[in-house]
Parts: sequence; structure tokens; C-alpha cells
Amino acid sequence: MKVATYNFDGLINREGTSCVKYDLRKAYFDNASVLPMWVADMDFETPDFIRERLAKRLSHPVYGYTFRGSEYFESIAQWLKRRHNYQAQHEWMSFSPGVVPALNMAVLALTKPGDGIIVQPPVYFPFFGAVSEHERRLLYNQLVYDGKNYEMDFDKLEAQAREAKMLILCNPHNPVGRSWRKQELEKLAEICLRNDVIILSDEIHNDLVLPGYHHQVLAGMDPEIENIVITAHAASKTFNLAGLAASTMIISNENLRKPYEKLLKSLHVDMGNVFGFEATMAAFEEGDQWLEELLYYIQGNVDETLHFFKDNSLGIKAIKPEATYLIWLDFNHCGLSPEEVKHKLIHSANVGLNFGGDFGPGGEGFMRINVACPKSVLLNGLHRIKEAFA
Repeated sequence: MKVATYNFDGLINREGTSCVKYDLRKAYFDNASVLPMWVADMDFETPDFIRERLAKRLSHPVYGYTFRGSEYFESIAQWLKRRHNYQAQHEWMSFSPGVVPALNMAVLALTKPGDGIIVQPPVYFPFFGAVSEHERRLLYNQLVYDGKNYEMDFDKLEAQAREAKMLILCNPHNPVGRSWRKQELEKLAEICLRNDVIILSDEIHNDLVLPGYHHQVLAGMDPEIENIVITAHAASKTFNLAGLAASTMIISNENLRKPYEKLLKSLHVDMGNVFGFEATMAAFEEGDQWLEELLYYIQGNVDETLHFFKDNSLGIKAIKPEATYLIWLDFNHCGLSPEEVKHKLIHSANVGLNFGGDFGPGGEGFMRINVACPKSVLLNGLHRIKEAFA
């Protein structure tokens, strides 16, 4: 590791900025003072090279209608090639104001009411609404947990695929932190190919794979697989840019891309915003060194958290993540019900975590903690948990 260029220890006051993580604590926890370790964004400052690019564009006094030029698409293509060895063509890329809107639009454009759509809980909860809120059928292929690791249930997937039109994959997986191996993805793709199932692959956490692990772009494994895959991609998780609402759907198959783009344009949400474009380009053109240092820092926080729960007899197990800055905590052996755990965290520890039950079947008795924060904040949160559960 080179000498650090960037500082991730600085404390930044985010209160009063219409920040979901801080300013909606009262609404979510009924306690405005909890230490917020929930929403999946980072408490680190946006890198200087992104702020400088935004400031330069901001200095121009007109912010009118803007299109995405070839340099925008090239920045994405070069990043994917450089970081993930995946070659995406410009014409395959479609816009979305966020990955969650993109999931919903893909469901609407490529399936019809009554179609079965597979999700693999416990998983990022907007997946459920993208299916059920549009009158499609949720098919739960719950991940298998052996008390230490999570695996896909391929036997159940094989049966479900016969009645499914689409599968929504979380790659890497939020919240359990798996970075799926190539062999696992090949097996999943083979099942979907045999059954003519479209794979909607949410790869928004793809850059946040921790040292020692590797992200496999699903569409990059084989042209036949690529033909059934829609990849959701963005700079927002990697560089903490969610508020700028810019993401990309990569769809090589024209028969899938055209219906998606038709719906996108019919809703008039295909334009995006100029600052999202500038931030994305700056991130992907200049962000390599910052990302390396970020991953090193996050790994330190992950190690701190794993050691903490291993060394303290609290009846709480931290599942080792292979990717993301989110850690899945198992409270099922602490002697309390999920509701009692929730109450103790909020009102005794005064810490705000994401409730495991929100992530669907298999999530009860778990909590999700966000460790993308200064180490001092993390240690404060862990100490509060220890005091409440000791």
C-alpha cells in the first residue's frame, strides 16, 4: 500500500443537509439521536477531483438541457475494461436516474403482469417492490445460510426457473456481502439460459470488492450469457454520488435494450442532470488511486468489526463480507427476539442499524451495519452495542 493521499478519518457534519441517513432518523427509528449506521452511503468526503470538476461546470452560468456525449460513455467503458476486464460498447449503454428506477423500468418493459420474477433473499429490499408493485409474482429463492456463509440454492432455482420470466441478481450481494464466484454465476446463468429467463444483474457494488476477492461481471463471462443479461451500473456507491442521480444500464441484446429505452423515453426520464454526468466522468477518469485507498480503509474497519464481535461474548456474530462496506450481523443467539434486539439497539445502544426483516425471508434476527465511516465513529458505535448487550 502506498502512502495515503486521502484522509478518511475526518468528521463531517451532515445534519441539516436533507440527508436521509441523518435527517430522517426520527422518522425511521423514532429517535433523532441514534448514531446512524444504516443507509448505504459513506460518511467520507467526496473526492477532490470530483468536487473540482463540479465546481468548474458550476462556474458556467447556464445549466440548460444537456446530452451525454461520447466522452461520458467512454469514461464508463474504460473504467469497466480497466477495473473489471469487461468491454462494453457505447451503444449498449442506456441511462437511468438510479439503479432502483432502472430495475423497475426493466421489469415493466420486459415482463407482464402475472410473470414470475426470482429474487434471492435476504436481499436489498427495493427488489421486492420492483416486482410486487407492478403485479408480477415474487418467487423467493432464499439463500442458504450454514451459520457462517451464504450460498445460492441451485436446486430450488432450477425448479423456479421453469415458471419465471426474469431473475434479479445482486452481484455483489447486499446485505450478506458475497462476491459471487465465477463457477456460481456460470451455474446460475446455465439454468436461466435453459429456461429462457432474463437476468437483471444489479452490480452497483462491483467496485467495492475487498482485498483478496474478485468481482466477476456476469455479462462478461460468455457472449451467450451476455445476451440474456441486463447490467445495472453506477458510480454512486463507489464514489458516494447517490444524490446526483446518474446510473447506466448495459444491455448488449437489442431485443432487450429497445423495449427498455422505449419505456425510459416515454416516461421522459432519459435526460438526466448535468452534474451527475460530470461527476461520473471525473470518478471514472481519475478515481483509481482514491478507490484503492478507500478499499484499504474499509478493510480496516471490516477487520475491526469482525474482531470486535469475535472477542466480545455478546451472542452476536458478524458475517465476514467479501464485498461492500456493509456487514450482516446475526443476533439470533443473543437470547432476545428480533423486536427486543431492535428496541435495545435504538433505545439502549442508541445506534441505528438496518432491520434484517426488511430484507425479506431469512432476514429476521439479523441487522445490517454500515462501516463506511471514520474509524472513531465505528468504534463509538461498537462500544455502544457492547455496553447495551454485555
